This record gives sequence, structure tokens and C-alpha cells, in this order.
Amino acid sequence: MKSKIVVVGSINADLVAVSSKRPGPGETVLGEDFFMVPGGKGANQAVAISRLGAKVDMVGCIGNDANGQFLYDSLKKEGVVLDNIIRIPDVSTGTAVINLAQGENSIVVIPGTNSMLTPKLIKSMENVFMDAAIVLLQLEIPIETVEYVAKLCFERKIPVILNPAPAMKLSKELIDNASYITPNEHEYKIVFDTDEDIEELLKRYPNKLLITQGDKGVVFNDGNNVIRVDSINVKVVDTTGAGDTFNGALAYALANDYELEQAILFANVAAGISVTKLGAQTGMPSLNEVINKL
Repeated sequence: MKSKIVVVGSINADLVAVSSKRPGPGETVLGEDFFMVPGGKGANQAVAISRLGAKVDMVGCIGNDANGQFLYDSLKKEGVVLDNIIRIPDVSTGTAVINLAQGENSIVVIPGTNSMLTPKLIKSMENVFMDAAIVLLQLEIPIETVEYVAKLCFERKIPVILNPAPAMKLSKELIDNASYITPNEHEYKIVFDTDEDIEELLKRYPNKLLITQGDKGVVFNDGNNVIRVDSINVKVVDTTGAGDTFNGALAYALANDYELEQAILFANVAAGISVTKLGAQTGMPSLNEVINKL
């Protein structure tokens, strides 16, 4: 394996309020619990990779506020390399305000410093990509930054996994520059701006488009046939972070030269383990846990 995996993406503090009901307009309700946990798709995926034992560089932005320090300390504790975490003065760290009520969540995301991760900033740290085995991207940072990194990596023949969440229509250039694209069964229609049958779309992007379908597994086209890689059967406790675990584990497996179908199976097992525990990062498994389940 090359020396490292690079994750470019969001770093958020998740502020979670638990209540028996969701407040309506102008209404105040008493909460039952409150807690703050580290989040952001980029940071989650970096933690998933680090838990599996790989060296992972996180590229992202935080503020000079208490939330920024909390997230920095959390990533450091997880063993993520933080040399390319940039502190932005006078801008608040990215935050997600989450209300959990009646088994559902309502989320308000404030991008904060995540919106400051610009192509200009990436240009100042391009060396971080030089010896990367693979680069992992999501869409909680400016799209022009995602496009810049994908093009940079394409030109340097560095594989890129693009997890297109939150979903938006992607440019043809970005689709072409990504090595792997991993939408779920709902996101792919937005990402490719299509009502096309799933099998026909997969045929157009063999060994590139991997569509996740929750407990039904993952489907892709190997150039000849549609292949389904099943999920593992587990008792689901909390699905938060399952997608981030999948993408992080996929990056780990591909960086370790797994064949694509085996890499997807590895990632499915990691994601399956993650949903048996509460929380996004807290549920992410170690390499031994995944291998034992395999």
C-alpha cells in the first residue's frame, strides 16, 4: 500500500437535542437530553479509515472557536493526520443542529468554515496529494473545490472516490474525473439528472458507478453484468454514519489492492458492523472486527 489515503471534506460539530415531540412554529418544548458529537462527512470518513489502521490525511477547515478545538482534538485522538487542517479566524466551525424526536431527526446544517475550503486553499497544499494511494471526496464543501481536486488527481493518475452527498447534479467533467462514484438508490437520479433504469445507467459507467441500496447491498456493472454485493444481516441500532463507514472502508480496501467486488464486500461488512452501535463515529469498526466478520 502507498503511504496514505487523503480525505478532503467537511468537519462539523453535531449538536443533538432529544425531545419527545418536535416543536412547531413558535412553540417551545422541554428536551430530554443534549449532547455534542464530532461529525461532518469528511471527518467521519477519515475516522473510518483510521480505525481500519491506514494512515489518513484530513484536508479541511475549522474555526478558532471551542467547537473547532473539540473537533481537532477528536480527530487527533483517532490518529488522523492533521497537518492540512486550516484554522479560519472570525468564521464559526461547521455545525449541524439536530432534533431527535419520535424516531425521526430534523437537521439544520451551518457550513461555517467548510465553505472556506476553496480551490485557492487546496492549491497551497497540493503536495499532500503527491503520494496518496486514493483520495476521497464528498459534497459538503464548495463544488468548485471538489471539481478542482478531482481534476488535479485525474491529471496525476490518483484514484478518486466521490461520495455525492448531499446529492446535486454533477458536471460531466467531474463524473469523468472521478474513478468511483457512490450514490445511494435515491441520490443517483439527482446526481446524473436521469430517470433512467438503474441497470441501464450502471451499464454506462462500468466499474465506476456503485449504487448503495441499504440492507439490499450494493450494485455495479463489471463491464458484462450487473453484480450485486449483499449486505450482512445484523440487528440495526443506528444507521447514522453507515454511508461514511462504507466509503471510508471502500477507500481502505481499494488502497490495499482489493479487487472491486471484494472491496465492496469489505466495505459492506464495515458498514454493517457500524449500524449495530449508536452514533456515527462511535460505531465505526476496527480492522480486526471487519476481518472476523468476513
